[in-house]
Amino acid sequence: MIEVHNLAKSFQAKVDGKRARVVAVDDVSFVAGDGRITAMLGPNGAGKTTTLRIIGTLVRADRGDVRVGDIEVQSDTRAVRAQLGVLSDARGLYSRLTARENIEYYARLRQVPEHAGRHRLAMMSDLLDMGTLLERRVEGFSTGERLKVALARALIHDPHHLILDEPTNGLDVVSTRALRRLLLHLRNAGKCIVISSHIMQEVEQLADEIVIVARGRTVAHGTADSLRAEAGTESLEDAFVKLAYDTMSATHP
Repeated sequence: MIEVHNLAKSFQAKVDGKRARVVAVDDVSFVAGDGRITAMLGPNGAGKTTTLRIIGTLVRADRGDVRVGDIEVQSDTRAVRAQLGVLSDARGLYSRLTARENIEYYARLRQVPEHAGRHRLAMMSDLLDMGTLLERRVEGFSTGERLKVALARALIHDPHHLILDEPTNGLDVVSTRALRRLLLHLRNAGKCIVISSHIMQEVEQLADEIVIVARGRTVAHGTADSLRAEAGTESLEDAFVKLAYDTMSATHP
């Protein structure tokens, strides 16, 4: 389980040529359960990526509390990282290594036993249809092929919690289906999965719970059906627009 309570984070940035404090996350709270996929929806700049990076121990929060399992992320980052598989928008791979070498190198860094690593790689290769990729150098891989390698690398140590920031961005239909198959397999195995996405169809197909964030704040949290009921709309897209953008307009005229 991942628990996020009253999260806040701001950064120094240039605004109109002057240094200023910019608020990225103002008050985000939600709970992502085990054996469930929780999706974060929000406009660009809503704070989704910053929230995921805080959960992943890549950024330190200014305020609030985040727990991964029973560990507070800012008290023991090493223990939290052992439980996490993180796929961010930085999907850097060693281009001169093969897909297999990239994944096995990361497995050694994670101190995964060799036999266990081979077994997990075989399983992920099957689920992600990676059989023809493993012995090829990553240099020249398509976006979808690189994503498959990055996913396998993030999962090779069998983490209980998975954080994916817009994982289908730039993927073709076949790669998207492979990713969906893997995520459903992991959910059914009891993993706790948090994703961010802009694709409503993807969210409806995958997510057990949806968190809508606007201007750095949680504005709604529930199932697709409960969010449609709350907004009084028939489609999730209409519910998202009403709950996110109408809230933004109401609080920031």
